[in-house]
Amino acid sequence: MKTARGFTLVEVLVALLILSIMAAMAWQGVDGIVRAREASERQLEQTLRLNTVLAQWQTDLAAVQDTGAVPPLVFDGATLRMTRGTPEGVQVVAWSLRPESSDNAWRRWAGPAVTGSAALQDSWFASQQLQGGEPGHLRAVEGVSQWQVYFFQGNAWSNAQSTGNVAAPPAGAASGVVPRQALPSGVRVVLSFASGGGLAGTLTRDVMLGP
Repeated sequence: MKTARGFTLVEVLVALLILSIMAAMAWQGVDGIVRAREASERQLEQTLRLNTVLAQWQTDLAAVQDTGAVPPLVFDGATLRMTRGTPEGVQVVAWSLRPESSDNAWRRWAGPAVTGSAALQDSWFASQQLQGGEPGHLRAVEGVSQWQVYFFQGNAWSNAQSTGNVAAPPAGAASGVVPRQALPSGVRVVLSFASGGGLAGTLTRDVMLGP
């Protein structure tokens, strides 16, 4: 009778080596699929958030109201401030980007709705001293490296920081009203995204203002 022959130690080691290699290859494939799915979900979430923020940006601009107490729309290179009409009154809204911030987030701040010129001026001055932690402050979009704003005036787009047509104060406006430019007929925002943040490249969005 022939005796049964088992596997030698070398054969067992070779089999284990082959199994470990196949397991490693399978794990790499699964890990790559998971990472790709997570990246796609993260990019989709950022895109949806960006669309929501841009819808809010458009809503704010569509509700710009000139009260005569403060400039209705002004951009200083870092912050765009506007006065926005609401059912409860008028509120100051500020969109800003802090270059010194490590997260480079595009932020939105909305002050309380007020009904008096003095309260509106206080809110306007408060918007010039924002630190990022005030009530009403929102981190809108992260990963924005820089932004620029243009106004459509005189049948052409021009830098919002350049001197435009100065509007005369409305009749009956209080003395000491801050000089301001006439409202443009359109606003263009250009957002540049930092690499590695999910969103990349440059986004341009034009919003036409009402009469």
